[in-house]
Amino acid sequence: MDTKIRLQPSLAEFAAAADVLKLVADPTRLHLLWTLVGGEQTVSALAEAVGARPASVSQHLAKLRLGNLVTTRREGNHIHYSLVNDHVARLVGESLLEADHLVGGASHHRGHDR
Repeated sequence: MDTKIRLQPSLAEFAAAADVLKLVADPTRLHLLWTLVGGEQTVSALAEAVGARPASVSQHLAKLRLGNLVTTRREGNHIHYSLVNDHVARLVGESLLEADHLVGGASHHRGHDR
């Protein structure tokens, strides 16, 4: 494993990590985050990408923003959403790779030879 994690995180770090995982545990929010890995998007573009109503997407994005997983940029009347950092992108990617193993029963990643 190439990530550097201290041997014993603090209780506050465990709690913060659990909060992040709770936010990501919703399939629609996970889909939104996965879509944002490709770059910033407006609410309407995200709604189309995940097949949800814009009002619902806005509510999910508000939670992700409060959780500091996404950030916004205003351009005229449009608000563009993006991931706050690469850590979020890696979390989403690793979660989906694990899901690939669980759902597909794969012993290795699709598209990767071991």
